[in-house]
Amino acid sequence: MNDRGLCLSVFRRTLVILTLCGSVAAPVAARGAPGQYLGPMDVVASPDGAVLYVRQLDAQRIDVVDVATQTVTRSIACPGAPTGLAVAADGSRLYVTSGGPQGVVSVLEAQSGNLVQTIAVGHSPTAPVLVPGGKQLFVCNQFNNDVSVIDLQAGAEAARVPAIREPVAAAVTPDGATVFVTNLLPNDPADAETVSAQVTVIRTSDLSTSTIRLPNGSTSLYDICVAPDGKYAYAVHILARYRMPTTQLERGWMNTNALSVIDVASGSLLNTVLLDEIDLGAANPYAVATSADGALIYVSHAGTHELSVIDAPKLLEKLLSVPKTLEEAKAQGRVNVAGTYASTTVVDVPNDLTFLVDLRQRMSLRKRSLPGLPPRSDRPINGPRGLDVVGAKVYVAIYFSDALAVVDLESPRYDKVTILPLGPQPDLTPQRKGQMYFHDADICFQQWQSCASCHPDARVDALNWDLLNDDIGTPKNNRSMLLAHKTPPAMSAAVRMTAEEAVRSGIKHIQFAVPPAEDQVPESIDEYLKALEPVPSPHLVDGKLSPSAQRGKELFFQEAIGCAKCHPAPLYTDLQMHDVGSSVPYDRRADFDTPTLIEVWRTAPYMHDGHYVTLKDLLVRGKHGGKHGELDGLTEPQIDDLVAFVLSL
Repeated sequence: MNDRGLCLSVFRRTLVILTLCGSVAAPVAARGAPGQYLGPMDVVASPDGAVLYVRQLDAQRIDVVDVATQTVTRSIACPGAPTGLAVAADGSRLYVTSGGPQGVVSVLEAQSGNLVQTIAVGHSPTAPVLVPGGKQLFVCNQFNNDVSVIDLQAGAEAARVPAIREPVAAAVTPDGATVFVTNLLPNDPADAETVSAQVTVIRTSDLSTSTIRLPNGSTSLYDICVAPDGKYAYAVHILARYRMPTTQLERGWMNTNALSVIDVASGSLLNTVLLDEIDLGAANPYAVATSADGALIYVSHAGTHELSVIDAPKLLEKLLSVPKTLEEAKAQGRVNVAGTYASTTVVDVPNDLTFLVDLRQRMSLRKRSLPGLPPRSDRPINGPRGLDVVGAKVYVAIYFSDALAVVDLESPRYDKVTILPLGPQPDLTPQRKGQMYFHDADICFQQWQSCASCHPDARVDALNWDLLNDDIGTPKNNRSMLLAHKTPPAMSAAVRMTAEEAVRSGIKHIQFAVPPAEDQVPESIDEYLKALEPVPSPHLVDGKLSPSAQRGKELFFQEAIGCAKCHPAPLYTDLQMHDVGSSVPYDRRADFDTPTLIEVWRTAPYMHDGHYVTLKDLLVRGKHGGKHGELDGLTEPQIDDLVAFVLSL
C-alpha cells in the first residue's frame, strides 16, 4: 500500500462517522493520528475573512479553521484527494476539484459540507476559479492540456478551451473579462533558440485565446494572481540558466527564481524580476497573492520555506522607469564608462539579482529561537505551498508539517510568524522524508535549487542541461525519475549506471552539497523515487486502449516493425544502449540508453537532445526506428495508430 492509501485507510477508521462530503466538528487533538498525513496544500479564506478552508491533499478532506480562535472547527470529507478549491462570492458554496482521469468538481454547501452536485471535467482537474457574477467556473485539466468552462446555472461543462502544456493555475480579472492560465512546462524543442513556459489568456466573452511567452528558460510556472485593480497579473516560476554548463551555483548560475509581471490591458509581459539575492537563492516559488489593496505581493517559497513580501507600487514604478534602449539609458545618465550599473535597460532586469533590494522582505517560516524567547514551534517547518490573506495576516499551508504558518505583518514583535498545527506532528516514513528532501533547497549550496527545480513532480522540466558527468558541451534532455531505479542506466549516455549512483552524484555535483550521513538524505530520496507510480494516460478511454491504440499495439509488437525489440513489455525498455541515428556533432558517442515508454506522453520533448516535441514528429521527421525496423512502409493512419498506443502507456 502506498503512503496515500495508508493515509486514507487510517482516516476512514478514525472518522467513521464522517459521511461522504458531510462535516463533523472535532477538537484539533482528535484529528489524525501519528503516521497519518494531512498534507495541507492550500488555504482559501471565506469572503468575510472569518473562516479558512484548508485543502488537505493526503487526508482527502477540507479542514475549516475559525480565524478568530485559530482552531479547526470541523472537517469536510471529499470523494478523492482535493486538488483545487474555490469559494463562492457569498460564501455559501465550495467548489472542490478531485479525481485523476475521471476528474470532477464537487459543489458543496459551505456551512454543512453536504454535496450539492458533481460535475464531470477532465484529467487531473485543478485550480477552479469563479468568474465575477457567479455564472461560470473555469477549471484547469492538467493532463488534457485544456480548461473546462462550467455553466453553473446549468450545472454542466459548457466548453473546453485549449491550453498549452499542463495548465495548473488560473486567475480572473476583477471585471471577469479575462482568465490567465499558467502552463507548467515549456512545449518547445529543447534545442530551440527559446524554450519557455507560457501563459494562456482566455477572453470569457468568446473563449478566444492568446499566449504570453515568458523569458527563455522559464519553467515550473506554478501560480498566478491578478492585482485587485486589474492592471497587472503576477506569475511565479523558475528561470533556468540551462544554456550554461553546470560548473557552479554562485549568482544563480544554474537556476534562478522569478516573478513575472504581466500588463493586463495589453496582454503582454512587462518584465521578469528575480526573487533571489546575489549569494542566497529563493528556491521554488510556489504561490502568489496580493493584499486587498494591491500594495503588497506575497510569494511562498516551497524550497527555502519562507515568504517574500514585495512593495508592489515601488516595484511597478521601478520597472516602468527602466530605459527600453541603451540610447535612452545614456540620455538619462544611467550608464558610466565601464557600464557597471545594474539593469541598464529592460533586457537586463531578468538577470539582475539586486533589483528587489529595498523592495522586498524575506520572512523565514522555519522554527527558530531568539534570545530570551521560547521556540516558536515544537515541530520542524518544511514545505510552504498555497497561501491566502486576511487583513494584515498571511496564512500559508505547510505541506510536510501538517500546519499553517500565520504571518502577522502588523505584529510589533520582531518575529511575526506563529505556527498553527492542524494535527499531531507527522511521523515521517522514509518515503515521505525522501519526498521532503527532494523538494528541499536547504540541502543545496546557497539554496538556489532543490531536486524538484529540475524535476517537478519528479518528472521533467523540458530543458536540456549540460551536466559535466559526460564532458562539457554535451547538453542532454532532462529525464523523468519514474521507474529510474528499475531501468538502469540512469543517464542517456550511461554515465551513471544506477539511479542510486545518480541521486548521490546529483546531490554532490548539482546541489554542491554533502549532507550529514545521519540524515540519510540520498537513502530517503531513493525510497521516494522507488514509490512513484505512473499516472494513467489521458489517451486511454475509460482506462482502456482506444480502437486506434489497439491497432497501434498490434503494429508495435510486429517483428518486422521492430518497436518491441528495444522496447519490450512490461517496462518497455531492453535496458540496453543503441545507436538509432540520433547523435549530433557535439555528442561523444552514437549510442544512447533506451528509455522506458511508460508515461512517455508526459516527457516531451523526445530523444536525448529533446529535438522532437511530438512522437509523430519523431517517427516521421526523425525516422526513429528506421535502423531496426521497417517503418517506411507504414501509412499515415498506421503511424497515428502506433503513436496512439505509445501515448497510452
